[in-house]
This record gives sequence, C-alpha cells and structure tokens, in this order.
Amino acid sequence: MTPAQAPVPSSRWHAYRRLWRLLALTLVLDQATKLWVVARIPYNPLHSHGLGQDHEVIAGFFYLIHVGNTGAAWSILSGRSLLLAGLAAATLVAIFFWRHALGLRDPRHQTCFGLLCGGVVGNLIDRIAHGHVVDFIDLHFGSYIYPTFNVADSGICIGVLLYLWHSLRTPEPGAGPPA
Repeated sequence: MTPAQAPVPSSRWHAYRRLWRLLALTLVLDQATKLWVVARIPYNPLHSHGLGQDHEVIAGFFYLIHVGNTGAAWSILSGRSLLLAGLAAATLVAIFFWRHALGLRDPRHQTCFGLLCGGVVGNLIDRIAHGHVVDFIDLHFGSYIYPTFNVADSGICIGVLLYLWHSLRTPEPGAGPPA
C-alpha cells in the first residue's frame, strides 16, 4: 500500500483530537491532584483555616486544604450536588449535539472546550464518587480569601474565558465590515 492509499484515521475522532487530548489532560491532572489531596490532607468540613488542616505553600498567599463543595462556583446552589451533576451531564450531551454550531472543528475552539469538558467531567466524577467536589487550592489576598477551587474549576474557567475571547475577536465567516 502506498502512502497515498493508506487508510485515513477515523475522521470523527481525528477531527476533534485536540479537544480529546486536552479533555484527557485536564481530567487526569484534576483527578491525580484530588487523589493526592484526599490521601494526604485531612478533610475539613468546616472550611476553616488555622486548624492545622491547611498546608502553607507560599506564606500568607497559597495554601492547600481539603474541603468539599456541594455547590457550583463560589458555592452557588450549595447542597444541590445531584442537580449540578445532572446539569453537568446535560451540558456534555448538549456540547456533543451542538458541536458543529459551536465550531468545534476549529483548533482554537477545541482548546477551549477540551479544557471546559475536562473540568466538567472531573467535577462530575467527584459528585458521583464523594457527593461533593473536592476543592483544595486556597488563595489569600491580604484579608480576602478567594473561594477554594481545584484543577477542574481552573479548566472550566480558562476554557470559557478563552472561548469568549476568541468569539469576541473573530468575526463571523462572511461578515464584512459594518455598513
């Protein structure tokens, strides 16, 4: 068989390879860090600091703490983990069905949605396995303590921000300058 006759990889899988790679990378990093935290840092259900359960990484700024979040970002809908798990699953299904409308063949959009979907799957796994999301990155800015988060949350936020940035910067195909 000559190189010109070699079989083409599955076009569906191949067309979205960047998305799949970033989804897998985000998911693996998220789950690996959470496994490390669960194994090494005692669970702190009170979300309190200074009880010997937080680990200072950078003095006065960056701490590791093991807390659970039954809500979404900033504990919105706290206590509604099952509802949020359903919304996460529905979001993944919607992204699959509307992948063409979302422009997911574009490598830039695959980057955004790979990070976003990897984060959504990572937090969904936590909700199913623990009944809450494992959060552990704790940042302090003077007296302000930023809400504790994880790698999945970072992937979701970065993916959404990149998608918005690309969407606002890139004109629609065929759209000319304003008349």
